[in-house]
Amino acid sequence: MQTSVIGFPRVGALRELKFASEKYFRKEITTEELKDTAKSLRSTHWLKQKEAGIDYISSNDFSYYDIMLDTAVIFGIVPKRYKKLGLSELDTYFAMARGYQGAMGDVKALAMKKWFNTNYHYIVPEVEDDMQITLSGNKLWDEYTEAKEFGIETKPVVIGAYTLLKLCRYTGEKTVRDFEVAVIHAYQELIKKCEEYEIAWIQFDEPALVLDMNQEELELFHRLYDGILPVKDKCSILLQTYFGDVRDVYQDLIKMPFDGIGLDFVEGKETYHLIENHGFPKDKLLFAGLVNGKNIWKNHYKDTLQILDVLKEKGIQTVLSTSCSLLHVPYTMENETVLSQEYLSHFAFAHEKLTELKELKQLAQCSDYSTDETYKNNEKLFAEKRNCKNEDVKERLSQVTEKDYIRLPKRSERQKLQKKALGIPELPTTTIGSFPQTKDVKANRTAYRKGEISKEEYEAFNKKKIAECIKWQEEIGLDVLVHGEYERNDMVEYFGEALGGFLFTEKAWVQSYGTRCVKPPIIWGDVYREKPITVEWSVFAQSQTEKQVKGMLTGPVTILNWSFPREDISIKESISQIALAIRDEVLDLEKNGIRIIQIDEAALREKLPLRKSDWYCEYLDFAIPAFRLTHSGVKPETQIHTHMCYSEFTDIIPAIDNMDADVITFEASRSDLQILDSLKENHFETEVGPGVYDIHSPRVPSVEEIVKALNVMLSKIDRDKLWVNPDCGLKTRDVPETKASLKNMVEAAKQIKENL
Repeated sequence: MQTSVIGFPRVGALRELKFASEKYFRKEITTEELKDTAKSLRSTHWLKQKEAGIDYISSNDFSYYDIMLDTAVIFGIVPKRYKKLGLSELDTYFAMARGYQGAMGDVKALAMKKWFNTNYHYIVPEVEDDMQITLSGNKLWDEYTEAKEFGIETKPVVIGAYTLLKLCRYTGEKTVRDFEVAVIHAYQELIKKCEEYEIAWIQFDEPALVLDMNQEELELFHRLYDGILPVKDKCSILLQTYFGDVRDVYQDLIKMPFDGIGLDFVEGKETYHLIENHGFPKDKLLFAGLVNGKNIWKNHYKDTLQILDVLKEKGIQTVLSTSCSLLHVPYTMENETVLSQEYLSHFAFAHEKLTELKELKQLAQCSDYSTDETYKNNEKLFAEKRNCKNEDVKERLSQVTEKDYIRLPKRSERQKLQKKALGIPELPTTTIGSFPQTKDVKANRTAYRKGEISKEEYEAFNKKKIAECIKWQEEIGLDVLVHGEYERNDMVEYFGEALGGFLFTEKAWVQSYGTRCVKPPIIWGDVYREKPITVEWSVFAQSQTEKQVKGMLTGPVTILNWSFPREDISIKESISQIALAIRDEVLDLEKNGIRIIQIDEAALREKLPLRKSDWYCEYLDFAIPAFRLTHSGVKPETQIHTHMCYSEFTDIIPAIDNMDADVITFEASRSDLQILDSLKENHFETEVGPGVYDIHSPRVPSVEEIVKALNVMLSKIDRDKLWVNPDCGLKTRDVPETKASLKNMVEAAKQIKENL
């Protein structure tokens, strides 16, 4: 029995890469200093895996920003507008990821989307008609050589040809078919170069194979690998999949000349049955993804070993693996000093999952693992009864009826009432919620958490910031205001801290994109609201202005999707519990005079099954009603907003409209407003604010740029339904660029209204 890790977290135990990268962006450190930090992190990660006895350790899974972007660069998929900047190789890379505005030019970043069903965001490669796709980067071999210097043989990782072509965006007349031959040649060259370096294994990640595949896509996959694989000689190829099963292509895969096939046994519902029904070749290695790479609960050794026993009985050569990259879980539990052992004993972060792989490997080689102390301790843990149930929550949920999911009167009637009652002008301007979390804001929060200032001092500071924020928005000329969210650390963690049933870590950071890291709460038990959460802050903000101030909440689906969920109850039950807690907060806000309430569902799509046949029966049939449950009890004149970002929403537009919000804001600018056609085609009823500029880039959009975007929007959306807003919240931006961007946005809306 051998073990493998698909990929390892790259930001470091204490987010070292994040902080070094941000210093580099601010020109506080040199390129070499940033590279030194990266090299130190890579060596640490490789050595930890070697110490744990991992047999197949990955390299090239490290990235300064995103592995999909890295793959694009390796094959020369760099649009001309970035090359023309004349920047260094590294700065050109960052310009693609973050945009660039400076002496060398002004360009937007490439589009960014969610990575399948996770909260990780990937950069969407952009292919131009005249682009030459050819092997051009050295990162993969440089990192392999670097690992060898530490005495560690690695399997380099690269996104596979099929997934790369499927996830690219084609900006001209050409399509996937036009670039097949070039991609085949580029991957052939990659394999040849790996053989020159005497690399034993290379891992091609092909998560797109777990999606629904039609005959045309199956033929594309075959053409690609029928062309790529014949050049391999001594270098073995691992075809690695994750996030689901490969039912549409499995029988083809096992006949193709891959040396290893990686299958997900955690999220792959049909993986075990595919092997049962169609077998697995004796001459290939099965990399069995049995250790969950996406959740932090400990592996139940009994279940895993039973599957390994069956595979062994079938004579299948098996390598025990993680189900996906460990990028999606925190780095280590070593820095957690507050949570008691009662809780920590149930969890395994990335470092601890290496131990699980090691122990499972040892147990699998035992003649009778049931007598082993490691096995017995694991069984004892899973036999314990956790203190996680709340009968009041379960009773309340059982009392919910069908009418609790329906808001009256119908939306078209409510919208008329709201325009009159709220005095909202045509093309209203607003923001998504948060304002820049400056150093003084973070210092105030830290001082309060450490007990260095009193609650009164902490709240007085935040109220001062809120008052300044309201004044600032009024000066800019925004129509609907927000309070800035200075009291909040994270849009999910903040609510989790105020709800019963959640646990919180100190250093359990997970990369969301680039330098953005989040610290997901852990749903330990049944969820309920203990007391009002946001009411006091919202009421104070509203007292500072005559304009409407939005109450800002996070929706139940996003709270669950951006937490580590329980595994002992269904996702449906967890989301429904959270929905009732948020419903209580919505009604309290309304009772206290807040007339516009935004319930963010940024992560609606993340738990959406990757196969369309499962969309409704396994997710949308309860996720959409859960959102309606949060707001169905408010008055017709109260306006309900929601917000979504950085996912592909065009194929679930009818379901989104069925959320029955009054207004929805979308991320749109970074994807070049592609969602507009889908809104028009589906006769979208909800008022809508497609983002007019990208807040994840430091560049300031011009008035002309925003005017152009608004004119495009008005060609697809009725003027009485269009809102004007940024793509997302502003907490990660600096104050000067935020002020400049919002001023330009308001001026653009003003010019459009004058010309209507």
